[in-house]
Amino acid sequence: MIGSMTDYERHFAECISGIKAEGRYRTFATLERIVGRFPRALHHAPDGSVKEVTIWCGNDYLGMGQNSKVIEAGIDAMQRTGAGAGGTRNISGTTRAHVELEDSVADLHGKETGLVFSSGYVANEGALSTLGKLLPDCVILSDSMNHASMIAGIRGGACAKMIYRHNDLEHLESLLKSLPVSQPKIIAFESVYSMDGDIAPIKEICDLAEKYGAFTYLDEVHAVGLYGPRGGGVAEERGLMDRIDMIEGTFGKAYGCMGGFITGRRAVIDAIRSVAPGFIFTTSLPPAVLASACAAVEHLKISGIERGALWRNVREFKAKLTVAGIPFLSGESHIVPVVVGEPNCCREVTNILMTEYNLYVQPINYPTVPRGTERLRLTATAAHSQEDIAGMATALEELWSPHHALRAVA
Repeated sequence: MIGSMTDYERHFAECISGIKAEGRYRTFATLERIVGRFPRALHHAPDGSVKEVTIWCGNDYLGMGQNSKVIEAGIDAMQRTGAGAGGTRNISGTTRAHVELEDSVADLHGKETGLVFSSGYVANEGALSTLGKLLPDCVILSDSMNHASMIAGIRGGACAKMIYRHNDLEHLESLLKSLPVSQPKIIAFESVYSMDGDIAPIKEICDLAEKYGAFTYLDEVHAVGLYGPRGGGVAEERGLMDRIDMIEGTFGKAYGCMGGFITGRRAVIDAIRSVAPGFIFTTSLPPAVLASACAAVEHLKISGIERGALWRNVREFKAKLTVAGIPFLSGESHIVPVVVGEPNCCREVTNILMTEYNLYVQPINYPTVPRGTERLRLTATAAHSQEDIAGMATALEELWSPHHALRAVA
């Protein structure tokens, strides 16, 4: 029985002890990125020591967080308008920078309009929960590997839901067939699944949606900026954007900034703008962040240099890992998951990479991935050099050697 502050504290300490015993207690590395030197960063250790490391698990895939146009746009906006937005969007917080960025992402995806949120998580949660609430008798069909933000949004919609096996078109169709033709349906899925590095069969999902009268909701957070001739995502790359009803994305990954967004038909976006609590009651992003994001989106609409560098590095990295015999999931995307399969061993691998090789990778454990599939989620960015790629491949080859002392950890 909990009846005092000591009891409360003891209870939560026991919760943490259980997490540690399972090998999934998370510790954060304190990093200080260095402008102009990405993917280098300074690691500030708990003992006060500082050393330079190379980041190998970040989402700033193209190094746009260091791009001079992006930095200058943010500085200029702050100098002109100040630090904050001044309130929520409906209470003095809608700035010219919001409107320009929403116009930019609507153009990016060829949609009527866009709406900016404080993060990609909030965008998914707000959009999906509102769609579920506003559509009478709606059922949302969700891929089993969808992100936690999509799961939270679907749960918040308080409508019926069906989970189909990951990228399994036959299972998805069987669920669609079981529903009345007239019942509102939403198929919610991602393009690039960030933990396995695979890509959804978007065309075939669109075919099913049209056949059974379903609304399509596509999360492109790990694809915007990277795929397609203007960075519109996998749907743009495959010529399918016009077949997707709503596209959700982020500025926090390939665009190197912060914030999330949705694009689609004006009436649908307006309904979400008018109802979603995560939009209505949140202080809006500051103009400096919005201006930087807009500069990144507009730059990548016309520049393919960064994408070209990324894909060259990804191909080379995967080739080196293959030669070295490293067990990675060889999906179509830019993400390279190396499965370790045991939480303590996974954490030990990352500790050795940091302490002995100055390579920063965060272990990915449950609940982000299922137990027994613990992994390193590696990202070769546009900014990694040939030496960086060779160095990481060599380090992993040494750690995976049958003679390495790491074998005793697992």
